[in-house]
Amino acid sequence: MNKKVLIIEDNDDIRENVIEILELAGYQVFSANNGKTGVELALQDTPDIILCDIMMPEMDGYGVLYLLSKRPETVAVPFIFLTAKAEHFDRRKGMEMGADDYLTKPFDDMELLNAIESRLKKKEGQQEFYSKSLDRLNSLVAKNGGLDALKKIIEDRKARTFKKNQVIYYDGDKGNGLYLIISGKVKSVKLAQDGRELITGIYSADDYLGINAMLSNEPYADTATTLEDSILCLIPKEQLEQLLNMYPDVAREFIKLLANDIREKEEQLLQMAYNSVRKKMAEALLRLQRQPGGVDNTFKIAREDLASMAAMATETVSRTLSDFKEEGLIEKKGSAITILDLNKLTRMKN
Repeated sequence: MNKKVLIIEDNDDIRENVIEILELAGYQVFSANNGKTGVELALQDTPDIILCDIMMPEMDGYGVLYLLSKRPETVAVPFIFLTAKAEHFDRRKGMEMGADDYLTKPFDDMELLNAIESRLKKKEGQQEFYSKSLDRLNSLVAKNGGLDALKKIIEDRKARTFKKNQVIYYDGDKGNGLYLIISGKVKSVKLAQDGRELITGIYSADDYLGINAMLSNEPYADTATTLEDSILCLIPKEQLEQLLNMYPDVAREFIKLLANDIREKEEQLLQMAYNSVRKKMAEALLRLQRQPGGVDNTFKIAREDLASMAAMATETVSRTLSDFKEEGLIEKKGSAITILDLNKLTRMKN
C-alpha cells in the first residue's frame, strides 16, 4: 500500500507543486490550505508523514505540531516543517517541540523526496531500538497484562534524537511525562545560586528520567542534558497514570526505582559533605565505571562534568587526576579515563 503524505500549506502554487511531485513518486497525498483543516484531516485518516508550513492562517505550524503530538493516533507520525524562515530560533523551537526535520523554501524535487524517504526509513528502523529496551522490561511489571500495556505505550510513541549537550527539560518545567532512554547518556543537574552545576545523576540506555515529577505531580526538579548523541522516548503522563491505576504492580516497581534514585542521591550528599577530595574523586570514578557502555573500565567524561559530579573545582579535578595517574590508579587520554586499579580506588582512605 502506498504511503500516505499530508501536506499543510497555504500557498496554492507550492502546495500543488508538492502534490504533483509526490503523486508522481507513488505517494498517496492529502492536502490542506490551513492548519486547522490540516489537523482535522490528520485525525480523520492518520498519514504516514506530515509536511507542514509554519506561517499559515487559522493555525500556524507550531500549533499543528502541538495538537497532533497530544493525540495518540498522530504522535508517532514523522513531522517535517516547510518554511521560508531559516533563522536559528525557528529551527530550534520546532525541533524542541518534536519536529523531525526542516525544508527551507525554495527546495527542489530531490530534497523533498530524500527528506520524506529518510524520515520514513528512520521510523521503521526505530523498532530495532525499541526491541532492545522492551526485551528488558519484564523486571518492571507483573505478568498480568502490565508488560503488554507498557510495551504498547512505548511502541506507539515517537523516539526523538537529541544531540550532545542538548537540554531535554529544565528545572521547573512542567512534568509532562516519563522519558525512556533508548540509547546514549544523559546527566541530571542542579544549579547553585552562583551558577555552579552539580550533577545529581547519570543515566544510560533503559533508564527512566522524570519518575519523581511523574509520581509527585510536580515540575521537574532538575535539568536533564545529553552527554552524547541520544535517542529518547517520552511516555505521556496521562497514559502512564492510566497504566499505573490499572496495574498496581507497575506502580510499585516505579516507586522502587524512585527509592533507589533517592538512596543514591543521599549517599552522594554524604560523600560531598564528609569525604576528602581524593575520596570524592575515587567515588565519582567508580560511579562512572559502573555505568553500562564502558569498555575495559574505560569511559569518557569532560573535566567540567567530572567537577560537577564530584562537587569540586575543575583545577582540583585536574590535580587529583594527575595524582591518580602518577600512582598508577588510572590512565587518561583526553576525555577518556581508564581505571587501572579498581581495588585501590574502592579502598581509597578518607
